Amino acid sequence: MYKILDKVNTPEDVRKLSTKKLKQLCQEIRQYMVECCAVNPGHLGSSLGAVEIIVALHYVYNTPKDKLVFDVGHQAYAHKIITGRKEAFRQNRKRDGISGFPKRDESPYDAFGAGHSSTSISAALGFAEAARLMGTGEKAVAIIGDGALTGGLAWEGLNNAGSSKADILVILNDNNISIDQNIGGVHNYLLQVTTNPIYNKVKNRVWHWLGESRLRDWVQKRVIDTKSNLVRQSGGALFESLGFRYFGPIDGNNLEDVVATLNRLKNLHGPRILHLHTRKGYGYAPAEADPTTWHAPGRFDPVTGDRIKSIRTADRYQDVFGEVLVELAKMDPKVVGITPAMATGCGMNRLEAAFPDRFFDVGIEEGHAVTFAAGMAAAGIKPYVNIYSSFSQRAYDNIIHDIALQQLPVVLCLDRAGVVGEDGATHHGCFDLAAYRPIPGAILSAPRNEIQLKNLMYTGLSIKTGPFFIRYPRGMAEGTPWREAAFECIPIGKGEKLMDGRGLAILALGPVANAALAAARRHKADYWVGPAVYDVRFLKPLDVDILEEAGKYRAILTLEDGSLKGGLFGAVSEYFAGKADAPVIKGAGIPDRYVVQDTQKAQRAECGLDEESIFDTILDIMKNI
Repeated sequence: MYKILDKVNTPEDVRKLSTKKLKQLCQEIRQYMVECCAVNPGHLGSSLGAVEIIVALHYVYNTPKDKLVFDVGHQAYAHKIITGRKEAFRQNRKRDGISGFPKRDESPYDAFGAGHSSTSISAALGFAEAARLMGTGEKAVAIIGDGALTGGLAWEGLNNAGSSKADILVILNDNNISIDQNIGGVHNYLLQVTTNPIYNKVKNRVWHWLGESRLRDWVQKRVIDTKSNLVRQSGGALFESLGFRYFGPIDGNNLEDVVATLNRLKNLHGPRILHLHTRKGYGYAPAEADPTTWHAPGRFDPVTGDRIKSIRTADRYQDVFGEVLVELAKMDPKVVGITPAMATGCGMNRLEAAFPDRFFDVGIEEGHAVTFAAGMAAAGIKPYVNIYSSFSQRAYDNIIHDIALQQLPVVLCLDRAGVVGEDGATHHGCFDLAAYRPIPGAILSAPRNEIQLKNLMYTGLSIKTGPFFIRYPRGMAEGTPWREAAFECIPIGKGEKLMDGRGLAILALGPVANAALAAARRHKADYWVGPAVYDVRFLKPLDVDILEEAGKYRAILTLEDGSLKGGLFGAVSEYFAGKADAPVIKGAGIPDRYVVQDTQKAQRAECGLDEESIFDTILDIMKNI
């Protein structure tokens, strides 16, 4: 079916191809990606735009000896396809398939794992310095997108690498900022000169002839200033000020230019940065026309580009959040929304449309988002910060030092809490409950349904100290009618009893309480008796009245879509530790290992958090008490 791609199984096969066949390979890789992603969704847009970069890198560099370090990994599909995982790519992001991100234990070509942004430069610098220390001669290349470059860690890496003499090349895959054609000729000429082997040989001889002298320092400064003036409009002066040699920008979708430039840069030394402009979704018209939607489009018709809409039985939690935030902003002019580049994903784009001056997208800067919110709260504003649970880990110090220690009233809404499905281990919101529970003064809550999310957000208006966490899962909510429900403040630290019972008390946190209630009712219908079910609603402070009541049962089962260690199970166990008449305590949650990519439904079953698993656990406990 594919004339060239069918014969390519490793980068060694790529290196045997002519430039003409390389171009055809790029076209076939795109066609194959579209074919696979149409039926098995993934991050398509970024990968379509990066095909030439990846093919050129494997063509020029001796991978896997030379290390290619990807940032985030959204653009790495072509890399996976030509490094022995072509057939496996049909099962991308599935349990028995491959990860959607670079993963070290999946392939020797995946030099460094990815999933969160802004890590590539630091990791590539590590590889470069290790190669220098061990004398292996290996090359290190970081491939980073313009979005990930906003992250603070990327700039820490740039700062360190620029002040070193490390043999590192940073590829800036810029798919957002267009190249100004008026200065394109200057930049292209500059690129040809600065990468020319003769130019660099002569330049090095001149520096050697001048020796360590004031004259050499003066001449070097004049050269750098002249070059920096030429590259200033593309941002090159900034990188050069950090100690990098800057090259570009060039068209990153022009294979011949990318290959020729990489061949020249490969033999230079020291920290270099190559600025490539690509088009997100390149080569597939629907993705080029709407790159935001086609970042991760879901299933679609590969011929027409028509997206196949999934049937929703309920609103998504992110939709509830977005609509409620707008309502709160109407009620209180001090309410603002802050997101680290996840406005559409978390639903905050609704606030952007309604109150653009009270909406702040700070870029991929989770730590900054939190401290920025703390500053606003200290000034009397009421910030609602929405961060995906897994990404909030990157702001842990800021949450403790800048919000909690100062007792500032910031509402932190943690979307994608718990298992998230096909994105797998890098994106699960496993650790928030266990990580944030020890923080003095923190309030940790998890709504059971849409109405509770609405009311917890409303409760956030009146908190005086923080942080106030509200965590909820990815995807569809429970189908509870919520728009007409009146706003109500929820008492901090108070849960709710959902069902009376005997023998066993189930303490559930978040939407898993609904599965627990269904399983308990089924047990009662089958066996004439069922367990009591409580929605604890708050992990911190825990409802002591519920704990005391549950302590009268012979056994307690805790349920949480979070790490079993340190979360609700840990808190309940701590409460009853040392009590002579304490009940037997068992727990179900995310186990002490990384849960691989799969559907959310399958992952919840694996963790014992679906209705069937909870029913089986109830049967087992009730038989033995």
